[in-house]
Amino acid sequence: AKLTAFQQMVIVKSLRENFLTLVSRNLVAAELGPLFIESPPFDLGACYNDSVNITPLIFVLSSGADPTEYLLQLAVERGYGDRLHFISLGQGQGPKAEALVKLGWDTGDWVCLQNCHLAASWMGKLEQIQESQDPKKISEEYRLWLTSMPSPLFPVPVLQNGIKITNEPPKGLRANLGRTFQDI
Repeated sequence: AKLTAFQQMVIVKSLRENFLTLVSRNLVAAELGPLFIESPPFDLGACYNDSVNITPLIFVLSSGADPTEYLLQLAVERGYGDRLHFISLGQGQGPKAEALVKLGWDTGDWVCLQNCHLAASWMGKLEQIQESQDPKKISEEYRLWLTSMPSPLFPVPVLQNGIKITNEPPKGLRANLGRTFQDI
């Protein structure tokens, strides 16, 4: 007799636990459909549309995924090609980043602070900046984009108030080809 997907998962759990994730995906696909195991297409435009001037957009980075090209493309599409400012955080970049954010508040430019996980000592200041925002005094067009690897030092209030975006590299040949055609 043929085993159901759940029965297969129970057997794999007891014999080869290292394959449990794969079998779990098979169970979800069998019971709910393949739609529930595939990552949704990356739509940065929709994330932007959901944001307002005081809501940071946070890229949670994973190895092999770089959202910079997508952000540059969105900036060009929205007419911000030369109004998008990047700064890579690290040693001594905190004051420059703060000045850039305040400039963005006044001009409506977009600011992208990259590698927030490398500026642990400045994360408290980022939290202060975010909490001190007055929506009436900040340009409606301003957006703050943050990129960071998962880090326990990232300020929780900034995470809670932000729009979290992940862009994981596609898993498998089919998904990889699908992403490539979507990008074209």
